[in-house]
Amino acid sequence: MQRFATVADRDAVEAEKPWEARKRPVTLYGFLSEVAKTHGSRPALSFQILSGPTDKAETLSWQQLHAQVTQCANLLRHLGIGPKDTVAYMLPNALETAVVLLGGATAGIVNPINPLLEPEQVAAILRETGAKVLVTLKPFPKTDVAQKAAEAVRLAPNVKTVLEIDLNRYLTPPKSWIVPFIRPKLEVTHNAKVMNLKAEAAKLPGDTLMFEDVQEDRVAAYFHTGGTTGMPKVAQHKYSGMIYNGWLGGRLLFNEQDVMMCPLPLFHVFAAYPILMSAIASGAHVIFPTPAGYRGDGVFDNFWKLIERWKVTFLITVPTAVSAMVQRPVNADISSLRTALSGSAPLPIELYNRFKAATGVEIAEGYGLTEATCLVSVNPVDGKKKVGSVGIPLPYSHVRILLKSPEGFRECGADEVGEICVANPGVFEGSTYTEADKNHDLFAEERFLRTGDLGRIDAEGYLWITGRAKDLIIRGGHNLDPAEIEDALLSHPAVAFAGAIGQPDAFSGELPCAYVELVGGAEISVEALLAHARDNIHERAAIPKYLEIMDELPKTAVGKIFKPALRKSAITRVLNGALKEAGLEAHVASVVEDKKRGLVANIEANAACEDAKLRQVLGEFTVQWDRIS
Repeated sequence: MQRFATVADRDAVEAEKPWEARKRPVTLYGFLSEVAKTHGSRPALSFQILSGPTDKAETLSWQQLHAQVTQCANLLRHLGIGPKDTVAYMLPNALETAVVLLGGATAGIVNPINPLLEPEQVAAILRETGAKVLVTLKPFPKTDVAQKAAEAVRLAPNVKTVLEIDLNRYLTPPKSWIVPFIRPKLEVTHNAKVMNLKAEAAKLPGDTLMFEDVQEDRVAAYFHTGGTTGMPKVAQHKYSGMIYNGWLGGRLLFNEQDVMMCPLPLFHVFAAYPILMSAIASGAHVIFPTPAGYRGDGVFDNFWKLIERWKVTFLITVPTAVSAMVQRPVNADISSLRTALSGSAPLPIELYNRFKAATGVEIAEGYGLTEATCLVSVNPVDGKKKVGSVGIPLPYSHVRILLKSPEGFRECGADEVGEICVANPGVFEGSTYTEADKNHDLFAEERFLRTGDLGRIDAEGYLWITGRAKDLIIRGGHNLDPAEIEDALLSHPAVAFAGAIGQPDAFSGELPCAYVELVGGAEISVEALLAHARDNIHERAAIPKYLEIMDELPKTAVGKIFKPALRKSAITRVLNGALKEAGLEAHVASVVEDKKRGLVANIEANAACEDAKLRQVLGEFTVQWDRIS
């Protein structure tokens, strides 16, 4: 593990040799085989289905994980999954989930799917990727994953085999005795063959692959982005990008003594690559608490005790989870904890300060995206952290801030805002998405991935995100497409125009809200429009939490809805509500566009209103603000 504290440290790593010249495994199975040989008996992955600090847990060593991945890959190849075939999984976290991710990428192309999506969305992804096999849960109490999967397979006849995983084996009596009697009944209306993954894999060898692990780089994973529309974008990931993410963690962050707590889902790139691949590169130990991770029953109430139980050194988190953690007193020995890594959404400075005050530990915020096989930049764990920035671009990640004009792309100067464009070993140049049409105009100079995020690089080389060109709403790290909300509202005959944006939220970062303009002479209530939205928006998370009917929506000269004006209105409304609820004599006087900081709320406050109280209330939001009186 090498020190990574400054831009100079990053440059020193790059100066050693080009990425292409570094000796590294070619395939994921070769990558896993190395750690099994080097750290075989050390713990690799641990999982507990319940959140209590003394509840049953199961741990796999690196040798055991390697054997189970080998069996899984052999089974999938036996079921017809070749290097260009797809095996999808729709699973919560469990040891089997990691095994399927690695085994699927070894036998063919693995396609993780968010189990919170609706069956129609899952089916669209299964059809887009041409999945032949789906791995999912056997019906289990308090979850509808199996039911959703069965309906999705009915709508995706390309799936020929369903492999089930039974979570009951993680429970102890009497709970494990009860499950068979209360297990939900599943009505199967598809024609796919249903098999038990563990039983079938156990019939095959775990010491050697029954097929050749061809030593060439190839696409080995499909990850969907957002998933809020009928036709999702599916990003392609190659072995080289996966291994690059792991190499970064093993070189700069972790060693075999580290223990990472990862309550993030393995259908998301954050958990799959920077965490799981980094563990493979370093031999570190990863803990997955409960199938639902941070959403699991009792996880937050037991969180500090879980850190003590596992002697966690690195906490993997997101801002919404940090918000919940700091509301619980630290009631355990967490002296093992060295740092926390946060991603998926901007981290409010007040949350950073509260977490540090409660734990003595700093949060290092980073930036990555599905289209780049994740990692791009991070605030250095051992160096200067600029809270609000996403840190320093990592070794071999070339980040440029570009502005497009009819003449081509122009590079921005220090602190000048433009589009963040990335070239690194995780970027699949020219073929980021499975559909060729969706790669159109996605690259600058045929090499730099246009992220759709707006940002700047300061004079010290730190990257700052100031907005999103894509207009996505990011709710707790989950991308929501405003077009789905707008289309649903526009389907009502009384609605002439609709604009959906993300309004600030202290817990989720953003929540969807909508503004509508009615057809001339039409009358309808907000409640009726919200009911229409609920009936016509496929994803529950995308249903607006606030809806306002306006006489006329703000529009550009060409008639396009001017969303910056809607965002200013939402910021004003939400922040004023928070200030009023806190009993502070303060209000938002205006919201202005700052070239470096994005939208900034100007706060007017009574002279008796202390700055510390304003920071406590407004610091929970990611919105930038200034006190002007």
